[in-house]
Amino acid sequence: MIEFCNVTKEYGSFLAVDHFNLEIPKGQFLGLIGPNGAGKTTLIQMFTGLLRPTSGEITINGVPVARENVELKRLIGVVPQHMNLDKELSVEQNMIFAAKLFGVNGKRREERINYLLDMMGLEEFRSRIARRLSGGMARKLMIARALIHDPQILVLDEPTTGVDLISRRKIWEILEVMRKHGKTILLTSHYIEEVEAFSDKIALIKNGKPVAEGSSTELKESIGTTTVAFAKGDTSMDYKFFKSREEAENFAKTLDVDHSLRGLSLEDVFYYYSKEN
Repeated sequence: MIEFCNVTKEYGSFLAVDHFNLEIPKGQFLGLIGPNGAGKTTLIQMFTGLLRPTSGEITINGVPVARENVELKRLIGVVPQHMNLDKELSVEQNMIFAAKLFGVNGKRREERINYLLDMMGLEEFRSRIARRLSGGMARKLMIARALIHDPQILVLDEPTTGVDLISRRKIWEILEVMRKHGKTILLTSHYIEEVEAFSDKIALIKNGKPVAEGSSTELKESIGTTTVAFAKGDTSMDYKFFKSREEAENFAKTLDVDHSLRGLSLEDVFYYYSKEN
């Protein structure tokens, strides 16, 4: 459904995205992870038409993405990383404004607003001014607003950043509902457990290009089964990854510093592919 084909984005001499290639089938939940500055937000901004690629092409159902392609944009709901609610409008007014932008009118608009506010747990707050919402409530409103036109594709850039645990779990419930509804979802998040819990496929990017792709299980199996964590100097830790528990135990026997053995996690995968060396 979605294809990034040799997509590059340059800012002067800085290469933010480097010949990026990725395919996302219809209905797939893709988690996009990587260190700060890896190019995740730049990719999303190009996908949603906010930025133009320096070279390469992004397509949806074979149609190139462009800022002026209104019909293509109707397929997408976007929850940006930074708050962009109209703070002087109420919860309901924010929803009405978004509905009008996408041509959702009349009874359909009323039904969608009622359904989404109820799903987000915002029904009792529909008259509250947006600037008086908590961080978690504001995030849920942003998701509700992005879904007002029932898009086929949902893009979420760090949707749970800065929200409390209860709000995070509510947002997770919403993501699960969207996945069951067959939405094609692109999620970026610094919460590795969030990406692992929902993603059918995970793409780990570094320096603007994918360095590993696959399911959580496939990514973990690509580097091993067991992690040895051990002290490195007085203030830091190092990690080594092994294909078998036996190999890990043999290595641990050679250490004369504090260490521990554990099953390999997706965080270990992130560390392995993201570290500088």
